[in-house]
Amino acid sequence: MVGRPRDLGGHEPRAVQRALALLESVARLGSGARAKDIAALAEIPPATAYRLLNILVADGYLVRIADLSGFALGRRTRELAGAAGEPTTVDNAAILEELREQLRYGIYLVSYTDGKIRLVDRDPDHELSGERTLVSVLHASAIGKLLLASLAEPAVLPLRKVTAYTIIDADRLELELSRIRRGEPAREVDEIRVGRSAVAVPIHDAQHSVVGALAAIGPTGRLSTEDTELSGLLREYADKMVSPELSRAS
Repeated sequence: MVGRPRDLGGHEPRAVQRALALLESVARLGSGARAKDIAALAEIPPATAYRLLNILVADGYLVRIADLSGFALGRRTRELAGAAGEPTTVDNAAILEELREQLRYGIYLVSYTDGKIRLVDRDPDHELSGERTLVSVLHASAIGKLLLASLAEPAVLPLRKVTAYTIIDADRLELELSRIRRGEPAREVDEIRVGRSAVAVPIHDAQHSVVGALAAIGPTGRLSTEDTELSGLLREYADKMVSPELSRAS
């Protein structure tokens, strides 16, 4: 952006706002975010978004990932973030406890490593059955779908049916994953266990890669996967968490 006012066609203030919206969208979507998903999340016309993305790459605020399939935050953006000073110590356990006091659902913290799910913190007040299936059949759970959406080349075929409601159509699953990549929460309804629903949102590391998830799991009918207040609250608390705590948690 700096030094390129002529590229913005005389609408610099609006262009700056749009450029910042694109940076925020890349930060939310994580490393490897695709141009069309960034544009959709930022609510910017694709042609305008592509032009601004190229300017941001040229100026070092964004970078293209190795296979050119997406974008990640660049050096200059990371330098701006680092200018705020040293990060304070974050206690994920305390954050979880505070969140659990506000919700009647089970709240779970998971980490993603090498394409696998690890339950880092289980809600002590809510029994979680079918844990082995949850961490192994990725396409059937909100937590698993979030992981699949973050992978450059998710390998999930063949799609195993766990319940009558499990998504086993590849096109339908890809549609859900594309929505997650655009910034929507991951959802499941009766797909891994009849009578159980879940909503999951991502946790990012300092490079804005998806390294884990914060999920609410509860009875279908009581927990609405379309509850924007619930997903908003999960995002608020997920944004407070840090990945180093994930790796050290028991």
